[in-house]
Amino acid sequence: MISIKNASKTFRGKAGTVEALKDVDLEVEAGEIYGIIGFSGAGKSTLLRLVNQLETPDSGTISVDGQDLTDLPSAALRVVRRNIGMVFQQFNLLERKSVFHNVAMPLILAGTPKAAIRERVEEVLRIVELEDKRNTYVSQLSGGQKQRVGIARSLATEPKILLCDEATSALDPKTTESILALLKRINEEMGVTILLITHQMHVIQRICTKVAVMEEGRIVEHGSVLEVFDSPREQITQEFVRTVLNDRIPATLIGQLHTDARHYCVERMRFVGETARKPVLATLAKIPDLEVNVLGAKVEELQDTVLCLYLVQLIGDQAAIDSAERYIDSEGVRRERVSV
Repeated sequence: MISIKNASKTFRGKAGTVEALKDVDLEVEAGEIYGIIGFSGAGKSTLLRLVNQLETPDSGTISVDGQDLTDLPSAALRVVRRNIGMVFQQFNLLERKSVFHNVAMPLILAGTPKAAIRERVEEVLRIVELEDKRNTYVSQLSGGQKQRVGIARSLATEPKILLCDEATSALDPKTTESILALLKRINEEMGVTILLITHQMHVIQRICTKVAVMEEGRIVEHGSVLEVFDSPREQITQEFVRTVLNDRIPATLIGQLHTDARHYCVERMRFVGETARKPVLATLAKIPDLEVNVLGAKVEELQDTVLCLYLVQLIGDQAAIDSAERYIDSEGVRRERVSV
């Protein structure tokens, strides 16, 4: 659905030169919710704007639904953009106009007949659950309601693709959850492909199927959300994952561990899918001359499966600990010793 190949973009100004994108490759399949995450200045917004050609690359190609947009004439590009909706961080609404007028705006600009406009606006307002606000001025709405209006406006032209530019970063946690649930429902029920950028790993975890991590204009890691959460390779990815799934032992607890004179080790154990159902810890506790101390645990749902993280202290003689590690490995549980 979206194919970006070897895309580079450099901005030049009085403040100097900024290489926003450096040979970026990205493939988004139809029906996916693909998240791009990175810190400020990583190049996320520039990459997103390439898809609807609000920015053009210095080199590389941008294809949408099999069509190369890079050298497309203006008239043809306008036709393509009707299939690409955009949801903005700051809503970009006309505050002194009604909800109906804001949602209808892209249809009005496209010269759509009034009867068709009314029918389509009513339909998308039902989708975003704002039918009762159709005549309300945007200035009277809450932040979450404004974002729903923005989403409804982006859906008015029946797009195949929805681009979300930090769509929840200006919202409180409860409202963020409701907007994410709405986006997921739009994807599932309407088949709209969603490409979103964010700096919040929770957003990626909540609705995305795949994720790309950006740093200094490059994609440094990508894959399914489950793969990236389960085994993040790059340091920046590990930092993002820890905001949701913290696998570090608090310093105060480390100090307490060192007060124990007996031999021990600490294992970081990850249970994914079926392994989460196995009574591994209960079996470990039955190993002779071994004590099992759970230091911390975290359970998260990812892509309709479960990822569980345990920090476990194994206490006993070396033979007992070796036996425990062999058993953990035999059950298919990923583990690593934690230096303490």
